[in-house]
Amino acid sequence: MTQNTVEKESVTLLGLGAMGTALARAWRAAGHPLTVWNRTPARAKPLAAEGAKVADSAAEAVAANTLVVVCLLDDASVEDALAGIDLAGRDLVNLTTSTPAQARARAEWARERGARYLDGGIMAVPPMIGAPESGGYVFYSGSRELFERHRETLAVPGGTVYVGHDAGFAALYDMALLSAMYGMFAGAAHAFALIRKEDIDPASLAPLLADWLVAMAPAVHRTADQLRSGDYTRGVVSDLAMQVAGTPAFLSTAEQQGVSPELLRPYFELMRRRLAEGSGEEDLTGVIDLLVR
Repeated sequence: MTQNTVEKESVTLLGLGAMGTALARAWRAAGHPLTVWNRTPARAKPLAAEGAKVADSAAEAVAANTLVVVCLLDDASVEDALAGIDLAGRDLVNLTTSTPAQARARAEWARERGARYLDGGIMAVPPMIGAPESGGYVFYSGSRELFERHRETLAVPGGTVYVGHDAGFAALYDMALLSAMYGMFAGAAHAFALIRKEDIDPASLAPLLADWLVAMAPAVHRTADQLRSGDYTRGVVSDLAMQVAGTPAFLSTAEQQGVSPELLRPYFELMRRRLAEGSGEEDLTGVIDLLVR
């Protein structure tokens, strides 16, 4: 009898919160043998019914496979879950949200224990995991050799983007993109607040707002080009002086609508500071230099 199936890599997964469960189901659906562990055992029961092996302890789960993926609450949870466990010879992929400094320290911590280490930053929410059409992906940083070794398996839950040998880079890219996301959410919150007391259906504003944000998004490429060149007047469309001159209208509108300007005012203050220190002919890029200490 001819064996036509390719044996899939076995995976150990520590952590079965919403994201961990989504990761587990993606690997199981793709046919990967899976061993799981969670501090609250009840979370593992549905996965056991789906074919996953449930370990009684984190140590048992780690011992089961070379590839060990960790997706816990925070860095302290990783420390607690893996305390005292033999990690020698294991390939540890940490998808727990952390800071760049924590990721670098965790990489060194793993190395001292004989493990190879890869850090990850998940750019997706649980429903996007295992759904290629969703556009979800994971940043990876650390050992390139380790990334390539497990690339096919790591690509099952979502796209993979390797961002460098520095173990802290995945977390840094993750935080950079999420910071921009929260800035966008803040702007959207202010926009909806402005119409909140008016006879305007928020659903009528939403598509206009979404289209406008999409239209403005390519400006990040101009910002990157200006930062690389050091010329903040390069390709300027609306210069700093003109934009600062327009800020009082935004603040007055907020006041007239009974809306707090607290989401806008800090950025406007930075714009005014940059105008006082720099050139009114440059773009908003100079504000970045005010943020860097």
